[in-house]
Amino acid sequence: MTEFLDVDGGTLAYETTGTSGPLMVLVPGIGNSRDAYRFLAPALAEAGYRVATVDLRGCGESSATWPSYTRTDIAGDMIAVVKHLGGPAVIVGHSISGGAATIAAATAPSLVTALVELAPFTRKVEFSLRDLRVARYRRAALAMAGVALGSRRQWRRYLEIAMPEPRPADWSASLDRIDAMLREPGRMKALQKQLNSAADAGAQLGNVRCPVLVVQGGLDPDWTSPVAEGEAIVSALPAGLGRLDVIPGAGHYPHVQCPAEVAAMILAFLESVRA
Repeated sequence: MTEFLDVDGGTLAYETTGTSGPLMVLVPGIGNSRDAYRFLAPALAEAGYRVATVDLRGCGESSATWPSYTRTDIAGDMIAVVKHLGGPAVIVGHSISGGAATIAAATAPSLVTALVELAPFTRKVEFSLRDLRVARYRRAALAMAGVALGSRRQWRRYLEIAMPEPRPADWSASLDRIDAMLREPGRMKALQKQLNSAADAGAQLGNVRCPVLVVQGGLDPDWTSPVAEGEAIVSALPAGLGRLDVIPGAGHYPHVQCPAEVAAMILAFLESVRA
């Protein structure tokens, strides 16, 4: 059942799975709804967590139009949801929301017990023409250039590149759901603005005080070396707080492509935190 929370600038949509246990808040990346956690959320709830999946501002059932779409804005949304649901919480963020989760943990440490960053855009993206020599990166970058111009067709193409085989059985239907969402007034504009928002999370890595798990797909086309990107995030955190897990055959959406593996990684990480 969808519930709504009014915050400064708009309304956030969310739903909860599980009625008791520690709170976990899951926020997807750009151009997706909370439906991206349709496999992961039930597994975490079954393990004893109260799981809230939240539609990113501009996406899903959240308001389409907001004053801005930075990672800092999204971090504020995360904090508002955690407070509303009686935190503290573990925050799980994918892509842009991985970076936002860093800011949330750094600025509201009493409300965040641990972070899970899935294929996160946390650091400022460094681009070199040499990167285009890597075929999967080049194809994804060209598709994203079309997305920046407002092409839904190129977003679908990017998703096909970012999700290598094997894909979930409902993959085609999920693409249709995403396309239908982006046809709604304001949704594609929101995606464009999120894509071009400032990278304002990397500077907060050194201010994080809770344990952090970074999960990278080995075939993620958004970096020439997703493993090196994950290592860089971990090294920028205070010593001993970060951990990197890699799924070799996964792309940019490991929680959709390999939900059982991601759930196992998250639960093992949180068990080590408790220990």
